[in-house]
Amino acid sequence: MQTAFAAIVVFSLLVFFHELGHFSIAKMVGIKVHEFAIGMGPKLINFTKGETTYSLRVLPIGGYVKMEGEDEASEDKRSFSNKPVLARMGVILAGPIMNFILGIVLFTILFYSVGSPSTTIQEVLAGSPAETIGLQKGDQVVEIDGENIDSWGQLEKAIAKSEGNEITIILKRNGDNVLKNIEPMVDEETNRVMIGIVPKMEKSLSGAVRNSFRNLMMIVREIGAFLRRLVTREAVSSEVVGPVGIINLVGEATRAGWLNLVFLAALISINLGIMNLLPIPALDGSRLLFLLVELFRGKPVDPEKEGMIHMVGFTILIALMVFVTYQDILRIFN
Repeated sequence: MQTAFAAIVVFSLLVFFHELGHFSIAKMVGIKVHEFAIGMGPKLINFTKGETTYSLRVLPIGGYVKMEGEDEASEDKRSFSNKPVLARMGVILAGPIMNFILGIVLFTILFYSVGSPSTTIQEVLAGSPAETIGLQKGDQVVEIDGENIDSWGQLEKAIAKSEGNEITIILKRNGDNVLKNIEPMVDEETNRVMIGIVPKMEKSLSGAVRNSFRNLMMIVREIGAFLRRLVTREAVSSEVVGPVGIINLVGEATRAGWLNLVFLAALISINLGIMNLLPIPALDGSRLLFLLVELFRGKPVDPEKEGMIHMVGFTILIALMVFVTYQDILRIFN
C-alpha cells in the first residue's frame, strides 16, 4: 500500500508539473484550453472554471492539456494552430523544461537536507596520504598549488589535475595557515586521484543549487550515453524499465527513506524531460520537429496528417510500454 501510494504521488507530481508547463504558456499566449487532465481513463473528479475543465482521471499515468486546434484544423483565432510558430514552440518546450526545473528543485531540497560537501575536513582516512602528512579533522583547505579553493568541487578538480604528482596545500587550522606538501594516491579501480579526506557536510542553499545543476548535467550525459548505446545496439534490456519497473524502484526508495524517494523522483523527472524532447511521434520532440519544418518551410504541415502521425506514434509507444512492462514483471519475479 505504501509503495502504491508513493508511486501515485511521484507519477502525479511529474505529470502535473509537465502539463502545467504546457498549460501555463498556452494560457499566456492566448490559446484556448479545453481540458487540463492528470491521469488517463474515466474521470474521478472534474470541475470547470472559465473555458477549461480540470480533471483527475482513474489511471495515475500520463496526462494532457487539450488545446483547440492542436491535432485538428480549426478556424478559431485562439486555436493552437493559428498562433505564431515561436509561441507554439514555447508551449511545447514548456513541458520538458518544467520537468528539468522540478528535478533541480527536488535535488536542491535533497542536497540542502543532507548538506553539501565543504572544504573543511570531517575525517582523515587511515593509511592515506592525508594521514601520512598529518592532516586533521577540522582543517580547512584554502589553497592548492596557488589556486584558491572555495568549494569541494574545486578541491576535487585541483587534486585530479595533479595526476598523482606532489601538490602544495595551504590549510586553515585554528586560525593559522599551515603549508603541507602531499603526493596523492590513484585508486586502481576507479582511476580517481585522491588524498584520503572526507568533507564536512554543511547546509548551504547556494551549495545545494550548485550540486543540483551538477547532477542535472551528469544525468543528461549519462542518458545521452545510454541513447548512443541504444542506437548502436550496445544497450541491454536490463537498462530499460517501464511503469512496473519504476514502481518497483519507488517501493525500494520508499523503504530506504524519503530522501531516496526525492532523489529517485528528481532522476525520473529529468529523464522524462529528456525523453519527451526526442523526435518520436506523439512526444513533444516530434511536435517541435514539425514546428521547425513549418518555420523553415513557411507553411504548416497539414494538421490532419500530423495528427495521424502522432496517433500512430502513440499506438507504437503503448505497444512498447506493454512489452517493457512484461520485461519488468519477468525481471522482478525471476
